[in-house]
Amino acid sequence: MKIAVICANGKEGKLIVEEAITRGADVTAIVRGENQSAAKQVIQKDLFDLTAADLEGFDVVIDAFGAWTPKTLPQHSTSLKHLCDLVSGKRTRLLVVGGAGSLYVNPEHTIQVMDGADFPEMFKPLASNMGKALDALRTRTDVRWTYISPAGDFQADGAKTGKYILAGEELTLNTKGESVISYADYAVAMVDEALNGNHIQQRISVVAE
Repeated sequence: MKIAVICANGKEGKLIVEEAITRGADVTAIVRGENQSAAKQVIQKDLFDLTAADLEGFDVVIDAFGAWTPKTLPQHSTSLKHLCDLVSGKRTRLLVVGGAGSLYVNPEHTIQVMDGADFPEMFKPLASNMGKALDALRTRTDVRWTYISPAGDFQADGAKTGKYILAGEELTLNTKGESVISYADYAVAMVDEALNGNHIQQRISVVAE
């Protein structure tokens, strides 16, 4: 299994690279600067400068891109469109590190987490832009994509248990009534999906047991 991890120097990207290598995958890090991940094979290139030739031959491309400033937030959509265009019509699967704000909180799928009165105001622009990127991704029938949303409380330094609950479009709570997952356990779920490919053109979500 040949896997490319885009933005492999990020906190989640590094953990995904490490997890994939541990599971025996042939991993290439795609980074703008000097590689800081565990990958031995590297493409040093900005995401927006990647070409179809750069991604040729990979079974899976994992998009761990993140943008946080008002100026760069729209890049969630533009970067994902760029990657979709590069793998359009190919067997390569595109897996996306998504957000939790776009998960639904009702069976009719009309109300999202970010619509709630208690959703932090400071995170609404990020959630909105990630939600728009997902909406555009859903229209791409030419791409073998999977979008993986974490739980509401996405803990960068949380412990790795190796266990998680696989869910769908709705915010899911564990047996403790919590919506939480560590970056490390999210990486486990991401690599599971990379290796198994069970959710083509679907959004799934994961929460700690």
